[in-house]
Amino acid sequence: MKRLLPFSLLAAGLIFGSSAQATTLLNVSYDVMRDFYKDYNAAFQKHWQAEGGKPLVLQMSHGGSSKQARAVIDGLPADVITMNMATDINALADNGGLVPKNWDERLPNSSAPFTSATVFIVRKGNPKGLKDWPDLLKDGVQVVVPNPKTSGNGRYTYLSAWGYVLEKGGDEKAAKEFVGKLFKQAPVLDTGGRAATTTFIQNQIGDVLVTFENEAEMIAREFGRGSFEVVYPSVSAEAEPPVAVVDKVVDKKGTRKEAEAYLKYLWSDEAQRIAANNYLRPRNPVILAEFADRFPKVTFLNVVKTFGDWPVIQSTHFKDGGLFDQIYTAQ
Repeated sequence: MKRLLPFSLLAAGLIFGSSAQATTLLNVSYDVMRDFYKDYNAAFQKHWQAEGGKPLVLQMSHGGSSKQARAVIDGLPADVITMNMATDINALADNGGLVPKNWDERLPNSSAPFTSATVFIVRKGNPKGLKDWPDLLKDGVQVVVPNPKTSGNGRYTYLSAWGYVLEKGGDEKAAKEFVGKLFKQAPVLDTGGRAATTTFIQNQIGDVLVTFENEAEMIAREFGRGSFEVVYPSVSAEAEPPVAVVDKVVDKKGTRKEAEAYLKYLWSDEAQRIAANNYLRPRNPVILAEFADRFPKVTFLNVVKTFGDWPVIQSTHFKDGGLFDQIYTAQ
């Protein structure tokens, strides 16, 4: 039986180009990257055609990052996958060999074209006085965060809070207790970052939304800037959203050349400025300096140096029966 693309993909797809004969690329991405790829796809299409390439149809699928990776493993024909955490692309290597084990060595910066920080989005005036991670554990504070089992956004929140304790001199036992209390403050665990934003902004649930800094700008564009404030905690795990060509798909479809060009262009000056305009921190230091006014300095924790390699992190913290399950099911 021929597999049909999910309706959500077709409904949410951002399509550039109209020829029935045009090559189609599907980018399976995560929740909070809609605005960036809307801008980037238009820029890449123009660049590609200026270089002599034929028009492309560029389709997008967005959702919780781990759910998206699972969909690709289950057959969603992604030419490229653009996630917010290496574990979700590693899953494609571990399940069916959709990408090689060394996928992260094929592009600069471990195949992550930009970085991001974890921030607190609080109600206007910050009525609960939430300034840093310990404030989220105060009695009566409701924390809106997506589920770390399905969302890279949620995993970075978990790792940032854990890393905060270690940075302040605490041990692993203290970090586990701290993170357990933090997730006890969550009234609901949505599957992805966008769903968590809907819970906080539209449904008016919670006192603080913990998310990536670029999501704050997306909220401002969609809902206005008057209803919330952005607070940068003292410590954040450095988010490095990686990208990869899905080898088994592009080799079957014959789209490797287009898919590789699509990802490589993410490191171009134009794409790096598009990233900065969408509040993603460019890798290019010159362009980052151009936009310094919108990127406050943050004490970043390098995730691998702090917690070990990504497979170790996944196995220790987020696999079934791992530390997150122990923390959360104990509540």
